[in-house]
Amino acid sequence: MVFNVGDKAVYPAHGVGVIKKIESKKIGGVNQDFYVLQILSSGATLMVPTQGCERAGMRGLVSTKEIKKVYSILKEPGKVSHTTWNRRYREFNDKLSTGSVGCIAEVLRDLSSLRGDKELSYGEKKMLDKALTMLVAEISAASSRDSLDVETELNQMLVH
Repeated sequence: MVFNVGDKAVYPAHGVGVIKKIESKKIGGVNQDFYVLQILSSGATLMVPTQGCERAGMRGLVSTKEIKKVYSILKEPGKVSHTTWNRRYREFNDKLSTGSVGCIAEVLRDLSSLRGDKELSYGEKKMLDKALTMLVAEISAASSRDSLDVETELNQMLVH
């Protein structure tokens, strides 16, 4: 996958970013090109090798078809694991780290469902917020919609 300056891309566990420039650096005597990706939600700047960006999980924004899949995942009943909170946290964190919108939607759905049954731990609350933020950012960027409208829509789907 080739990105150009100004393109939006998704980097796992960080979310949507904009390619600010493509920069060359000499590493170990070899010139390498890097995408300089500025993450929209945090302002963080990442340098991702152009040659290994797909291996690192960097991808383009979701398609309309993938957005519909996310919506159907959110409308399904949550799958609440009855394992200990720390094991559950690790499982959710692993899913978020994939960068897959489907996995992120599952984390959002399942934590929202769990929140209806019991008090979430501090870490689970932060993870719920992160999953929501990541989905809102990507769906609003991919569909050119206002992020508040997307967030409202997602929250309404979760209250089924």
